[in-house]
Amino acid sequence: MSWSATQYSKFENERNRPIHDLLAQLPEIQVQAVADIGCGPGNSTEFLAQRYPQASVYGMDSSQNMIDAARKRLPHAHFEVADISTWHAQGSFDVILANAALQWLPDHQSLLPALLGKLAPGGSLAVQVPDNLDEPAHRLMREVAAEGPWSTRLAHAADARSSRHDALWYYQLLRGQGAQVNVWRTVYHHALEGGVHAIVEWFKGTGLRPFLDPLDESDREAYLARYEAALAKQYTVFDDGTVLLPFPRLFFVATVAA
Repeated sequence: MSWSATQYSKFENERNRPIHDLLAQLPEIQVQAVADIGCGPGNSTEFLAQRYPQASVYGMDSSQNMIDAARKRLPHAHFEVADISTWHAQGSFDVILANAALQWLPDHQSLLPALLGKLAPGGSLAVQVPDNLDEPAHRLMREVAAEGPWSTRLAHAADARSSRHDALWYYQLLRGQGAQVNVWRTVYHHALEGGVHAIVEWFKGTGLRPFLDPLDESDREAYLARYEAALAKQYTVFDDGTVLLPFPRLFFVATVAA
């Protein structure tokens, strides 16, 4: 998929809230090295570096565009273009952060133990994944894709987010690896200015990417117009143009034995 750091960062304040909540649950330990996997434009890496100012900071993402933005934001951190699923870390980390990244990867049953194996003794894997596939904004992406003239090209667009499990599944998997596990789910309600068009702009930076990338410019505009019209029937727009976007997210912190 193609990614745009500029588009993703349009709602950075809202996207940063789960990062703060996730980092607040990390145990207090001596930290020498931290990694932000799927770091995007570096907003999460910046907060990680602020939490552990004495630590060496590493970030990676599969998008060159995102890594370019991250390097500008944090020139003293080490960033590289890499794939989480084939990531070969040099050394171990006291904290590995994966904020809104693992939902794009399959086979969490194999991936998560592999990530735990990259932790130093007493280290923590801190993960947040969107849990919003049943929300109207996502359901309508799939419906518009299936009902339009682009249905054949978008037949597998929804498969990009195929890995989805509940809190119990993650708790059992991680406990089975010997980790201490803290798991929780939060529904944020983001007040966005600009009506349902703001919802479109939000998801153009994330969830809409698999639906937009296969289309040419004309079909992309037609898809987005139909999607926005469908959103208008599902979300209330207040008199000042504000719309409330509910956004469920699943979190867990898994800490290995010291």
